[in-house]
Amino acid sequence: MGRKTVIGVVVVVVVLTGIFLGAERIHENGEISDTRMGNLTLTSSAFLNDGIIPSHYTCDGKNVNPPLSIDGVPPNTQSLVLIMDDPDALKPAGKVWDHWIVWNLSVLTTVIKEGEEPKGVHGIGSGGSILYRGPCPPDAEHRYFFKLYALNTMLTLPEKATKQEVERGMEGHILDEAVLIGRYQRL
Repeated sequence: MGRKTVIGVVVVVVVLTGIFLGAERIHENGEISDTRMGNLTLTSSAFLNDGIIPSHYTCDGKNVNPPLSIDGVPPNTQSLVLIMDDPDALKPAGKVWDHWIVWNLSVLTTVIKEGEEPKGVHGIGSGGSILYRGPCPPDAEHRYFFKLYALNTMLTLPEKATKQEVERGMEGHILDEAVLIGRYQRL
């Protein structure tokens, strides 16, 4: 095999691996692109990925965070970041609505229990709270993105930092990421 053939085979394998893993990056405008880096996963026993979030976890219920499970944290990870936001709020609110921002979570975190704020530093959400605020869409069904990032550093941001400040701090430090999407519409 010639050098060009080997390079072509490697490129095909990398592309197919990315497609097979089905990983996605969610952009600020709600678009999804394929960017899986590793094996990090974020799941919930309360709803499936792209499933309906039970009202218990929303403004129509107890407004507590759903249980979350974390697996596949890369070996060189120094901290985890968890962000929950609603890109579908662009239409009614004029911006992505930030529901939950927590960073410097321990790499040993494997479970975040229902209604239990994880130990870490909490950022300020769009509604002015540093605690979880569940789905409460004013107009239609919205998608809620629970995004987990494995970082090769600890972030040196003060409590009540914004999502944008956290995202700037993460630049160049993301080892892996995972997304869990839930949907909700008020009756």
